[in-house]
Amino acid sequence: MSEITNIAAQLSVWAEKSPDRDAVVEAVRGSMREYRSLTFRELDSRAARYAAGLHRVGIRKGVKTVLMVTPGLDFFALVFALFRVGATLILIDPGIDKRALKKCLAEVEPEAFVGVSLAHVARLVFRDALSSVKINVTVGRRWFWGGHRLRDLLDDVGRDCEPTEASDLAAVLFTSGSTGVPKGAEYTQGIFSSQVRMLQEIYAFGEDEVDLSTFPLFALFLAALGVTSVIPDMDARHPARANPRKLLAAIEDHGCTNMFGSPALLDVFSAYGERRELKLPTLRRVLSAGAPVRPEILRRMHRMLAPGVQVFTPYGATESLPVANVGSGTILGGTEDLTATGHGVCVGHPVDGMTVRVIAIGDEPIATWSDDLLVPTGVVGEITVRGPVVTAAYHRRPAQTALAKIDDAGRAVHRMGDLGAFDAEGRLWMCGRKTHRVRTADGDVFTIPVEMVFNQDPDVWRTALVGLGERGAQEPVLLVEPHGTSNTPWLTLHARLRAAAASTPVTDCVRRIVLYPGTFPVDIRHNAKINRETLTVWANEHL
Repeated sequence: MSEITNIAAQLSVWAEKSPDRDAVVEAVRGSMREYRSLTFRELDSRAARYAAGLHRVGIRKGVKTVLMVTPGLDFFALVFALFRVGATLILIDPGIDKRALKKCLAEVEPEAFVGVSLAHVARLVFRDALSSVKINVTVGRRWFWGGHRLRDLLDDVGRDCEPTEASDLAAVLFTSGSTGVPKGAEYTQGIFSSQVRMLQEIYAFGEDEVDLSTFPLFALFLAALGVTSVIPDMDARHPARANPRKLLAAIEDHGCTNMFGSPALLDVFSAYGERRELKLPTLRRVLSAGAPVRPEILRRMHRMLAPGVQVFTPYGATESLPVANVGSGTILGGTEDLTATGHGVCVGHPVDGMTVRVIAIGDEPIATWSDDLLVPTGVVGEITVRGPVVTAAYHRRPAQTALAKIDDAGRAVHRMGDLGAFDAEGRLWMCGRKTHRVRTADGDVFTIPVEMVFNQDPDVWRTALVGLGERGAQEPVLLVEPHGTSNTPWLTLHARLRAAAASTPVTDCVRRIVLYPGTFPVDIRHNAKINRETLTVWANEHL
């Protein structure tokens, strides 16, 4: 039998240990410095009372339940209530393409739907895809669609945690879909528990920690670690549009010790801080994920932080997180120079407990692990990972599961879909997505090593390497998005980039450099990953 565990039980531990300390603080929408909050005791009680109400209306162990609720007090309470009853939580980014959203909902066949009013409007629009839903709960105003109101499910007596096993399916978390239709990674109770433990081991959160939570899913892990989560007034779907004044106010008002922000959010926030010469003495660390953080952003952040405080970039994916970890001290202390000359981006050493190996690049399924798959140190291949936080399958996607998973003596190895290599010091370097490599007649060209060379130009915001033509005979083309504040004529910038192309063996294959008309499309989750699929289609249609 599997180990008995339930992540919701961790919240109860903190409710007993620190009952009167704030668990969640929510900024009032439209206000600068007004907040609502729940202590750990209040959050645990509300989750238990919601759990009793949810169980009463039929949301119980194993019931697949879509949750579409705005990050806030009830979001936290509902997530832990659903875990408490042993339901299977279904989380999908609300900003994804409507056709992709419909496909995701249809294939998962949820039995219950808990959402805000607008989410229920979408549910009615997608009624064919959600014909399996038998129970619906409205958070906020319920209109004509019937079902239950959340406020009616706050029972007087709470419900104890369901004794789930480590192997029980706890959630289906959909990928952002930045490289295709989102896929639902199956999370067990054991995976969640392992993630909480590993995050604590890596970052050593203290019992007095306060997090500025700009990414709701990460904030849930911190709540299980006893960390206070402060949710600023921002749209979590668009981190690049966050108001830096409101972020700063939340940090100052609550003495935040930790901050999680996408690279796009850190860019906006650090630029604001640099203009005002701000200092953030309470922060002990900053975490960022979704894409590499540019060195200039790291430098701006460093000027705001106390001496010795770093920006950490945990490397991983929805299917496995964390995998590796690197701090800004390492990047600014040397690896950025290698990145600038075409070595890729250093993502650090693998974290304890995770087995990271690099295998030969291939696009076919691999059923069984063999050490013959491995490539030597320094050779670029596909990054694979095995460990306690690796998901074993995509929900109801056997073909995609076969492409991404390898059986290693009964344990799942996940093929990250990222290309990279280990250096002699055991550090992992990422070189881009496998599906994004440009396949020329002379061999494969990898995106990140090439792009990072050109991104050194002060007038360049970002670049994207795409391939024209058929695979195996593609022509590498560099698309350029200049800084919005750049006044340099394109002909001048183009000449500089042509010179940069000739400066390294990695980039001398780039003959065509094209100004992209507008801003690059990016992922919906972090506003940081470039959607190269869309750019490739554009290039092949227009060039």
